[in-house]
Amino acid sequence: MSQLTTFTIRLKQARKAAGISQTELGLRSGFDPGSASSRMNHYEKGRHLPDLEAMKRMAKELNVPLAYFFCEGDDEAELVAMFGRITHEQKAEVLKLLKDQISSND
Repeated sequence: MSQLTTFTIRLKQARKAAGISQTELGLRSGFDPGSASSRMNHYEKGRHLPDLEAMKRMAKELNVPLAYFFCEGDDEAELVAMFGRITHEQKAEVLKLLKDQISSND
């Protein structure tokens, strides 16, 4: 899966999961009202790739980490999305658990 294809798939998935239209996401992300819908459509169709700042705004509006857009596997994407929603303390616990699991497998 190419980076562009991965981005387009994840963007559409996150937008649909948030239950918002392309226009609404475009407006919330700071795009001009006259072009918000078409810009989002171009991004989801893979015709254009937004710049990093636009990606960050979209990720924030969709409540996903920026890295979510670039996860090739569905499990990895789900993990990144969930990890982004938990507290700092919970993240430390998850990381410790993963490190313990990996070291016990070695």
